[in-house]
Amino acid sequence: MWIDTHCHTHHSHDNWLDPRDLVRRARDLGIDAVCITEHYSYEASAPVEAIGRDEGVLVLRGVEISTDRGHLLAYGVEDDGWNVWGRDNYLPLQAVIDRINELGGICVPAHPFREIGLSSLLEGLLDLQGIAAVETHNGGNQAHDNVLAIAAAGEMRLPGLGGSDCHKVAAVGRCATRFVDRIESMADFVRAVRAGRCEGAYFHGHPDNQAGEPDSR
Repeated sequence: MWIDTHCHTHHSHDNWLDPRDLVRRARDLGIDAVCITEHYSYEASAPVEAIGRDEGVLVLRGVEISTDRGHLLAYGVEDDGWNVWGRDNYLPLQAVIDRINELGGICVPAHPFREIGLSSLLEGLLDLQGIAAVETHNGGNQAHDNVLAIAAAGEMRLPGLGGSDCHKVAAVGRCATRFVDRIESMADFVRAVRAGRCEGAYFHGHPDNQAGEPDSR
């Protein structure tokens, strides 16, 4: 089963991507499900669930959190009560991870080797505690960034996730995650990641990957 685990719509307020266009594009490419990870807020993605039901595509929801050491994908929270800091940016990374874990969720560093100024995690990833996986395949990355993330995940003995990080329709499905088991809920998703029954990849059905781009490595 294929899931694009890192998707944004206009509810992230940094793009114009209509959620219905995202869901339809994923379905047309052969992606089985998408996970909407709007910036800052889990609750912002609530309207997309109904669109998924209308279009026959499973829509899961997480959140992308901006910390003082890079961006973090969180899955398994149920509202925005995770944010006890009262602000959106430069939240303390390890404290956020601890908070999400306390709530029963999981944390995955997003594009850890993409250099985004002072908030780049880079080699600090290797010392991070309490994460469940690494985003090894990000559709907005340079290929070298993903290579470094793949190597780090291997060194840490953690599974990899793949997500498009889409902010426009053409990017949907550029990278995705192959799950061994059928995923029907966020509880299934969290369980599978914790068990390592998933693998990040360049999704073979995306047009950008038709000219020899590696399928999974």
